Amino acid sequence: MLKRILILLTIIFSFFTLPHAFSAPTPTVDPTPTIVPTPPSIDAKGYVLMDADTGTILAQNNESGRMQPASLTKLMTMYVASEALKRGQIKLTDTVPVSEAAWRTGGSRMFIKVGTEVTVQDLLDGIIIASGNDSCVALAEYIGGNEQTFTNFMNQTAKQLGMLNTHFTDSTGLPNPDHYTTPYDMALLARAVINDFPQFYPLYKQKWISYNNIKQPNRNRLLWRDPTVDGLKTGHTEEAGFCLVSSALRNGMRLIAVVMGAPSDQARASDSQALLNFGYRFFETHKLYDANQALTHPRVWLGKSNTVPVGLAAPLSVTIPRNTYAQLKPQLKLPSSLKAPIQQGQVLGTLEVTLNNKVVSSTPIIALTTDNKANIFSRMIDHVRMWL
Repeated sequence: MLKRILILLTIIFSFFTLPHAFSAPTPTVDPTPTIVPTPPSIDAKGYVLMDADTGTILAQNNESGRMQPASLTKLMTMYVASEALKRGQIKLTDTVPVSEAAWRTGGSRMFIKVGTEVTVQDLLDGIIIASGNDSCVALAEYIGGNEQTFTNFMNQTAKQLGMLNTHFTDSTGLPNPDHYTTPYDMALLARAVINDFPQFYPLYKQKWISYNNIKQPNRNRLLWRDPTVDGLKTGHTEEAGFCLVSSALRNGMRLIAVVMGAPSDQARASDSQALLNFGYRFFETHKLYDANQALTHPRVWLGKSNTVPVGLAAPLSVTIPRNTYAQLKPQLKLPSSLKAPIQQGQVLGTLEVTLNNKVVSSTPIIALTTDNKANIFSRMIDHVRMWL
């Protein structure tokens, strides 16, 4: 008789025990929303303006058009080298022998000499600042054994980064019909360079290199014009035109501008500056939630716990037009009934963020803890609760 009473009391109590409510971001005062005009007119074959944190495209033209990247290729050469440094496969202090193939490579050069040895650090500087084709080949041979093997690494890495319309034939970017990419893919690569290897990113803002008694400037004019610009790479051949991948950081917001196929050095710099200014003038990025932050505690049936905390595997930020933050509407989409067992990290639903009825972010919701099955007695009680 006592057991029946306890079961009845438990059932009644369960109807008054509700999960914690979803915690949405607190809106700020809603000023007049910013009207976003059309992007600036850019005289180039294609361009992309991207937020480095969220990956949001703020402006673009012909973003998926295939184009020769010229020395923008060296961003992938640097990415592969940075990965090798991170894994401990090479060190900055390693000395690299200069082969005749590296020494004879045409185009822009660092002016390394055949038969000498150059440190990895000097080669990286030569690639970024002097855009040295000779330093690219020397480093590619050191990491891959030969340039072709290194180029295979480049193409494999491109696939891993989602650069679906990119193919490399060398480490330098010298003209080749089978060597191509797109403005969007270059933006993806720049974002990966910035976010995956922050310890090496300061290399890209260096203005000068002196090697072998020869002093050369970084060809990225924006490093001199705009103190917020700190990278990344120029490129130019007759086939590719003038190209520039640039990035700036202003008030905690980082943007990436890719301009490909501009008619002149001056045009690629001015157009890149115009894109960056447009992005900062009319957009802003907001961090909404931290990783592993409990957003709510939905009811779990048949488990040892009555609820389970759910949240995001990674921090969530959104890039939106200025002064529209208060109009964001987050919504958790979870099953009406969750049943144990539930494993930590298991995807349970989706967090959807909308702005003026348009989805700006859709992110998986995961369980932040594990909830194993309860004992038979507890499961029987939950079955009765679900039936009622």
